[in-house]
Amino acid sequence: MPRARLALLAVLSFFVFDCPVGTAADPDAAPAGSGTELIVRNRVRLQLAGAEVVVAAARKKAAAMGLAVNIAVVDDGGHLVAFVRMDKARPASGSTAMTKAVTAATFRQPTGPLPANGEPDVLLNISLQNAAAASGGKLTTLKGGVPIVVDGEVIGAVGVGGGSGEQDAEVARAGIEAFAAELQKTAASRD
Repeated sequence: MPRARLALLAVLSFFVFDCPVGTAADPDAAPAGSGTELIVRNRVRLQLAGAEVVVAAARKKAAAMGLAVNIAVVDDGGHLVAFVRMDKARPASGSTAMTKAVTAATFRQPTGPLPANGEPDVLLNISLQNAAAASGGKLTTLKGGVPIVVDGEVIGAVGVGGGSGEQDAEVARAGIEAFAAELQKTAASRD
């Protein structure tokens, strides 16, 4: 039972204590570089055009798999950027897709049961399910949410709902792969 409590505390502390170094968590931290890092940070942001690349590739993959799914793309804060419900997709899986995307963006990792040494950790997963329930349906442990990562930073996430967890995750990854390819192509054209 202590492991389950520890996992729940880890999940909850993410929301309460997630402060970058040099802010209220550590006001005496020495500034790096010019000192502007404490008040300003340049970062990559997910734009609608990028979200549309993710959605288009995910739709194509789902259609190739014979699936009708809902696809949600959120920014790094879990705010909706793009959403598509394919024809014949179940309406109820729309909210599931959004919840998967928000969870992947919030936790900065794919959704789904967390393995411990290759095996699912039952107590940890129960703790995460309890945290998901306590969130009022805003978090989930279902597979199908994948973060969008650029230069090691999560800039958003995609969530897919309508197939099995494995199918949803595969469709989401197809969207992420297309986004990464488009990003490389754009970077190469600037050089």
